[in-house]
Amino acid sequence: MAEEIFIPKTASKSELYESLLPQIEALVKSETDLIANLANISAVLKTSFDFFWVGFYLVKDQELVLGPFQGPLACTRIAFGKGVCGTAWKEEQTILVPDVDAFPGHIACSTASRSEIVVPIVHKGTVAMVLDVDAANLDAFDDVDSHYLEKLANEIIAKHCL
Repeated sequence: MAEEIFIPKTASKSELYESLLPQIEALVKSETDLIANLANISAVLKTSFDFFWVGFYLVKDQELVLGPFQGPLACTRIAFGKGVCGTAWKEEQTILVPDVDAFPGHIACSTASRSEIVVPIVHKGTVAMVLDVDAANLDAFDDVDSHYLEKLANEIIAKHCL
């Protein structure tokens, strides 16, 4: 069955997130497969915001392993505490990076990525995965993105997908 998401064309960033979150929740609420849900969430975010790369890294055997994503090829495995994703996992908090070249130890899966936000997704008190979003321009993310991506991660994904 094909699903459809309404994307308002003239909305502010906040309004767009406000429109998308209930639609994403409805999309994943009735589907029990984690991979299917993460794939659709990646597609919705990439399409709605025209991000460079959107995807998930799942915690497996003490490393992050690439999960569903939208965008160019990506790093397959990331160690605990390494790069932006591994650091967000280790610190159990969202990390917003205005310029990836200025982030110590940044892992460059693509040189076209210029800024990044990574949100850890906590399940039963432990980080189960991270949501990684990259942009092709500097300083693409702000507190609005942090707020809504954290809401998506912990109120929708952790509640309905894990």
